[in-house]
Amino acid sequence: MILMNVYCNKIMKPIDGSCCQPQPPLTLIQKLAFCFFTLSIIGYLIINLIHRNNFRKNKSCTDLESGEEKKPTISTPNVSTLEMLLHSFCKLGLIMTYFYLCDRANLFMKENKFYTHSSFFIPIVYILVLGVFYTENTKETKVLNREQTDEWKGWMQLVILIYHISGASTFLPVYMHIRVLVAAYLFQTGYGHFSYFWIKGDFGVYRVCQVLFRLNFLVVVLCIVMDRPYQFYYFVPLVTVWFMIIYATLAIWPQIVQKKANGNCLWHFGLLLKLICLLTCIYFLSYSQGAFEKIFSFWPLSKCFELNGNVYEWWFRWKLDRYVVFHGMLFAFIYLALQKHQMISEGKGDPLFSNRVSNVLLFISVVSFLTYSIWASSCKNKTECNELHPSVSVVQILAFILIRNIPGYVRSVYSSFFAWFGKISLELFICQYHIWLAADTKGILVLIPGYPMFNVLVSTFIFVCVAHEISQITNDLAQIVVPKDNSTLLKRLLCIAGFFSGLLLFSAVQDQSRH
Repeated sequence: MILMNVYCNKIMKPIDGSCCQPQPPLTLIQKLAFCFFTLSIIGYLIINLIHRNNFRKNKSCTDLESGEEKKPTISTPNVSTLEMLLHSFCKLGLIMTYFYLCDRANLFMKENKFYTHSSFFIPIVYILVLGVFYTENTKETKVLNREQTDEWKGWMQLVILIYHISGASTFLPVYMHIRVLVAAYLFQTGYGHFSYFWIKGDFGVYRVCQVLFRLNFLVVVLCIVMDRPYQFYYFVPLVTVWFMIIYATLAIWPQIVQKKANGNCLWHFGLLLKLICLLTCIYFLSYSQGAFEKIFSFWPLSKCFELNGNVYEWWFRWKLDRYVVFHGMLFAFIYLALQKHQMISEGKGDPLFSNRVSNVLLFISVVSFLTYSIWASSCKNKTECNELHPSVSVVQILAFILIRNIPGYVRSVYSSFFAWFGKISLELFICQYHIWLAADTKGILVLIPGYPMFNVLVSTFIFVCVAHEISQITNDLAQIVVPKDNSTLLKRLLCIAGFFSGLLLFSAVQDQSRH
């Protein structure tokens, strides 16, 4: 068996625990990243040591003549931007080392996934009970308020994590319901960004850079450290492109925002015309694979959206939920219009509409929700169901929103347990690739062999802590890298452009050396 492993594992590279697999060699970009993080750690330690020495010198001392305690004349200095930057990169370097050891160094074993109904549904029941247990009152009772959307993201992300680790993609009814959860994330993307631009009218570069940085920072670092293409983390390219589409739709002339539309109702028709043009473009691209691939096959876009030498995977991912962002934008427009004309009641404990209308809509929503679940559970062919999914997924999403928001007492509470996970949902989704599932999501990371339940508990605890820490690092770096001052921001953007130009150059050198 050992002799077979020595020969076969170099070629087949199985994802489960086995010996004799050669460790992949470090690329030039990985070596440069290692040097950068090492220098950041050394730099932070040096600055920290200097600050400690200065603090000791300025520490309160006793006057030998009077015997009284003297206070230092110089106060402890505030943390500088450089120190905060180095501190963030120091922590990030240690975290990336853990990522590499888990999924590239062949230090830990991996095991295969084996789906059973109990392995998926029992954890679902556990987290549902915990979520209900940590129920609190919301600060505001508007439809899809921040606490409610965080809660929604949180429980969906936990279900998706259980779906991935249990290998439930082999069970078609579960797969179809998970597709709705992914679509719901994109629905929130359309709803949230449209609402912001429509209400605030802020189309400045600062807002765009902040969103793009928060969405892409972790993935860019992982692409460098783990030597993976950008498209490998498909969800981030998806939400990034859709954010840019929403921004372009609303920012191009004429810029129509709520303040302008309130002065003249005709502007509402102008916005609807923009949305119709967007829907037309989406429809055209979804039925023209050749045109879609030509757009994203141009360099340097091809470097971002190609996977295994083509952009088919990107086209498939985009097409699968092509209408749901538009649905989110349209829902936001209708909801904000109803809110502006005071056609809905959002007071604490009040139903959203009159009692009769609320009861009718609630009944229709429950029936629609169950009807979709019955249809999804009766699916026999994944390809056929995927074809219908883009058009019908919005039914269950809208049904859930109405069920969650029409009754006033339901709208006035939320689960703080789910909301906490919702705040780090993006980091959880990305980090699972390497430090929870491992083998690029194909297997399960084994930190403690022989004890599967204990292993899952330990790896999950570390995984959640790391995701939370990365969220904090991203927030800290966003304030430094993307300043509000336009002139400083322009300089930073030039530096970032230089960084990515160098990255593309090194990537081209790597590709040539591999060939």
